[in-house]
Amino acid sequence: MSAASRITAALRLDAVSGSLLIGAAVLALAWANSPLADSYESLRSFTFGPAALHLNLSVETWAADGLLAVFFFIIGNELKQEIIHGELRDPRRAALPIAAAIGGVVVPALIFLAITAPSGGEAAGGWGIPMATDIAFALAVLAVVGRHLPTPLRTFLLTLATVDDMVAVLVIAVAYTTGLNLAALALAALGLAVFGYLQNGSGRTVRRVRARVPGWLLFAPLAAVIWTLVHASGVHATIAGVAMGLLMRTRAQGEESTSPSHRAEEVLRPFSAGIALPVFALMAAGVSLSGAHGFFSSTVTWGVLAGLLVGKFLGIFGATWLASRFTSAQLNPRLAWPDIAGIGILAGIGFTVSLLIAELSYTSDAHLTDAKGAIFLASFAASLLAALVLGRRSRHYGRLTKQQPASGETAPEKT
Repeated sequence: MSAASRITAALRLDAVSGSLLIGAAVLALAWANSPLADSYESLRSFTFGPAALHLNLSVETWAADGLLAVFFFIIGNELKQEIIHGELRDPRRAALPIAAAIGGVVVPALIFLAITAPSGGEAAGGWGIPMATDIAFALAVLAVVGRHLPTPLRTFLLTLATVDDMVAVLVIAVAYTTGLNLAALALAALGLAVFGYLQNGSGRTVRRVRARVPGWLLFAPLAAVIWTLVHASGVHATIAGVAMGLLMRTRAQGEESTSPSHRAEEVLRPFSAGIALPVFALMAAGVSLSGAHGFFSSTVTWGVLAGLLVGKFLGIFGATWLASRFTSAQLNPRLAWPDIAGIGILAGIGFTVSLLIAELSYTSDAHLTDAKGAIFLASFAASLLAALVLGRRSRHYGRLTKQQPASGETAPEKT
């Protein structure tokens, strides 16, 4: 195996990609608070791209809206595979992470409002900040500390984080977007319809097109157009990646040796892990810790901290328990409630969309600084706490694996 093949294979491992992501975030934080901070800000604010298409964007925006869309495409694609072939085929199993996502959106927003509303002013305007889970960082932490955790736990996190990110993006479109371009949004929807038809259509014409035109030549330009239209519409452009991922065909047809879904993941996952996510983390995680006067006396600070660290846990764990207790929804038998508790803590990592909503929420530099600092502090604390809880659960499952009984005996009880 060549060196390039070995690197590509390594980048498909969650633990490797997670380590790169976390390393890039640490580097960004150190750079933004070093004597070279000006060079970091200059790089992040450097703009390029075709102005005629309204794409003369900063490096930071290209990383958050463009590169991150590749990652969200992979997430949507993976979810589609789970829905068609995997864990989420059973609606009773799929209902729990969706309920968890709803709880993890509503409860943090209510806690934020309860803390900030009495102070008046624009402080309460950031109620959407603690709603979203940073799926990239959360999956990275899970990969690093959860070597022996059951696979359904990753699917649970993947589903709830994707759903609450999509809810947060819709909140941005409705509550935080003043210039929504409905024409661009309609054209993007039309583009997605064409994308879905070319992927899944069974007519003779579409089969002939797929047979004669290489997939990358057929879908890459269309994907670029869809992304551009979603970006122009005012909706966060990563939603285009999720939507196209969910439209991928997961079954091979005719003479295909593998499905387009699996081929796309094979090609794009190493790029996402090795370039897209580390560059995004490098551009997004550089929060300056200087100038935060009165940080711990700010209601915005405590609203974000309580929303992410307390609200996420209560919302996710509580909604999951209530759904399993009072509906036909079922927790996967390979999982236990301490696992869900760990995921509830892990979901308090709120970098990407939380930082975006903070930028949209506040005109006051003081409120914005407090919000960003609290997002970073809460995400760091959630990472550490989740690592402790899920690391312990991983060691527990590792011991169970070593104690696996011979065929025909009863397996050790999970706790």
